[in-house]
Amino acid sequence: MLSKIALFAFFGGLAAALLLTPCVRALAWKLDILDRPADNHKRHRQPVALLGGFAVFLAWTAGIFCGIIAVTHNWIPGISGDLQESIVSGLSRTVKPLAAIFSGALLALLFGFYDDFKPMSAKWKFLWQFAAALIAVVAGGVRFNCFISCDFAEAAITVFWLMLMMNSINFFDNMDGLAAGTLAIAFALFCVIALLNGQFFISALSALSCGTVCGFWFYNTSPATIFMGDSGSHFLGYLVAVIAAKTTFFHSGYSLSRLPQLMPLFILALPLFDTAMVVAIRTWHHRPFWIGDLNHISHRFVRMGLSRFQAVVLVHLLALTVGIGILPVYWGNFATAAVLVGQSILMLGVITFLQLTLSDRIDHK
Repeated sequence: MLSKIALFAFFGGLAAALLLTPCVRALAWKLDILDRPADNHKRHRQPVALLGGFAVFLAWTAGIFCGIIAVTHNWIPGISGDLQESIVSGLSRTVKPLAAIFSGALLALLFGFYDDFKPMSAKWKFLWQFAAALIAVVAGGVRFNCFISCDFAEAAITVFWLMLMMNSINFFDNMDGLAAGTLAIAFALFCVIALLNGQFFISALSALSCGTVCGFWFYNTSPATIFMGDSGSHFLGYLVAVIAAKTTFFHSGYSLSRLPQLMPLFILALPLFDTAMVVAIRTWHHRPFWIGDLNHISHRFVRMGLSRFQAVVLVHLLALTVGIGILPVYWGNFATAAVLVGQSILMLGVITFLQLTLSDRIDHK
């Protein structure tokens, strides 16, 4: 039954995004909220609507409210009375944390939107990111289970995680459809794990987020007619970080080791790996790591001879391969889990080798 609710949430989010995104795009053109190419860092030649973050947020919000109404009024066919009562009872307990998560998401959306038009200094951006993360951790009770008995340490790690993902998705949103497609894969994988755990709230929220992003991707893929902007990348980075933290990866009934706690790092390996690479490259060349350039994984694949669309598809395939490959860690014994973790690390090593050798050779021809 949980899978049925997840499917309902997915298709609800998909429909909402498909309907609302063109409306928001038209509004962006009417209000002249456009991304105009002004430097060599950007590759689009015509203005593109820049309210994608609001389109995703509105579709996600509409999905939440419609989902709550549908579940409480038993509009989803096939749900028994006992399960209906259990779901409604569970919803009442999630009102407060959901409100806190929603507030943090709204804050991430709004300061990202401000940054789209009046770029903030790194100090102020980090401060607002910290505030949004703090809302989720303090008011929403979001915690990463790190097997640490100190609540303050877990809270600090979770705040860092949320800030890291907001910045990672912001960095990763550098080609049409790249961030949206990668996040859709991540949300789908988190939904699968939550379903295995019987986590009603997280599986439904993950499915809704996946559907919403898929609907937006339809307009954001090459050639994009709307960009998510910093508003969308911060909102979605915040959202995927919260869902990753709320998903239970270690389950005593399934997990035979503690290695499943590493799963979110591999499910989100591509944006995290890309962030680590570009920060290292910019630091090595004595450049501010928050200033954009063309050293992202997608840009390096283009320098290897792929088109921009092909580079995006390749990144999506890699994200899917690493993400699906790490799923058996959830139920495998220590030896199986260790082999799969090692395999995923080696795959990232292969990607690194290709990027740092082939693309650099092309650069020097």
